[in-house]
Amino acid sequence: MISVEPSGKILGATVTGIDLARPLGDADFGATLRALGQYGVLRFPDQRLEATELRDFSLRFGSIQGSVTGQFAEPGVPEVGILSNVVEEGRPIGLADAGQDWHTDMSYNPTIGFLNVLYALEVPRRDGQVLGATAFADMRAAYEDLAPELRQRLEQATATHDFNKFWDMMRTRPGSARDPLTPEQRSRRPASVHPLFMSHPITGHKVLYCNPGYAVRINELDPTESDRVLELLFEHQLQPKFRYVHTWTEGDVLMWDHIRTIHMAVADYGPDEQRLMKRCQVMADRVFDASFARQALASAAP
Repeated sequence: MISVEPSGKILGATVTGIDLARPLGDADFGATLRALGQYGVLRFPDQRLEATELRDFSLRFGSIQGSVTGQFAEPGVPEVGILSNVVEEGRPIGLADAGQDWHTDMSYNPTIGFLNVLYALEVPRRDGQVLGATAFADMRAAYEDLAPELRQRLEQATATHDFNKFWDMMRTRPGSARDPLTPEQRSRRPASVHPLFMSHPITGHKVLYCNPGYAVRINELDPTESDRVLELLFEHQLQPKFRYVHTWTEGDVLMWDHIRTIHMAVADYGPDEQRLMKRCQVMADRVFDASFARQALASAAP
């Protein structure tokens, strides 16, 4: 039977009593969705998964987005990406710099991201200290803490999100293995527009849906004012009081809600300190269907 232990912080809970390598029953699926809505970030410890099992668990929540370049995917399982600084025979086996700045995955899509599901196989350590944490910030709390007059001013505003902003920024980092995107690849990730404030499809709570990685413009403001307000929002949402940090252990599966959170991979380890993760990026193509969440939550064990 599933047990959910809250972290006691603004986000996060540990879920035990479930083997993600096995098909997820309706009651466990509903309980997981309910816990995700409540805590935003869920840790499933002590998991042992094949890539196909990670994919199948993730697919229960929505479709999976693959890589725009086709690089760094699990052989034979393109839905599973490899995030790693491991080099074999002089070639990187995974994307080494994934997520190393604040962002929300897939906010640049017309159909936004719902979840990341990340599985830890190797975790870097130095002198007994675990490195390579993942930091989160709570956008529900950030919305609720905005000045009322700013909330009112921006209530109907929209923001443009552009995939190229983050990709090009990460390519400038020393040692980046990211190739320049071809015009055809860029055409597969056109910019998209979403409400600046969004109602969460599970809880109904408002969130601030705007992130430093991909948001480039508040469309209802002139460019200068848009830049000013975006910087204000980015500074606001990254305050320490909104943050939660997950420290990894091998066998952890971490699932987090892209709609409620923004995140960043902490790059405090060197190239000889190995980090190996496998990832599925789940799209929000099911969760905004009102019957999806209603039926799932109704099936959750009491």
